[in-house]
Amino acid sequence: MSIKLEKMSEFFTARVNDYDEHMINNVEGCKEGYIKMAEFVPCNCITLLDLGCGTGLELEEIFKKYPDIQVTGIDLTKSMLDKLKEKYYDKDITLINASYLEYNLGFEKYDAAVSFQTMHHFKHEDKLKLYKNIYNSLKPGGVYIECDYMVIDQKDEDFYFNEMERLRREQNLNDNEFYHYDTPCTVDNQIKLFKKSA
Repeated sequence: MSIKLEKMSEFFTARVNDYDEHMINNVEGCKEGYIKMAEFVPCNCITLLDLGCGTGLELEEIFKKYPDIQVTGIDLTKSMLDKLKEKYYDKDITLINASYLEYNLGFEKYDAAVSFQTMHHFKHEDKLKLYKNIYNSLKPGGVYIECDYMVIDQKDEDFYFNEMERLRREQNLNDNEFYHYDTPCTVDNQIKLFKKSA
């Protein structure tokens, strides 16, 4: 049976009520990953950009360390942002309902930027453009922390990207729309993209 691709926002809207439980209990490494990500946020961080923030699962550990941190969260799915706002109603959070691939993140605004399990959906050229945008949005000395899953071998990356293209052609999908399908890169390719963006 062939996979039917769903538009990115519609995919997450349909799963918003079970999302937190799924990520914490069913996705290997997430529970530990949230803790580890918070450890990497620098102690002098006052302003934080959270890309693809979803319901804000990664923020729980960060707020434990830095309860007064100012967070700007950006996500494509409004229902996820509504959940985040509900959870952290007493925190200094600005929420933006938009695609972070297209949104102007500003210049030297943030001490740090984070993304958790969101970058494995995009092509190299889209990531490169985004990473340049993130780089420009960071203050001098700022850091970007990405927690995501990747593959080891190029053949695995090629398989996922080719399969995504095959499904899009088969389902006659618009090239300008985001659809949910995992296309993890190799660790080596990720490092190359980071280096190119700086």
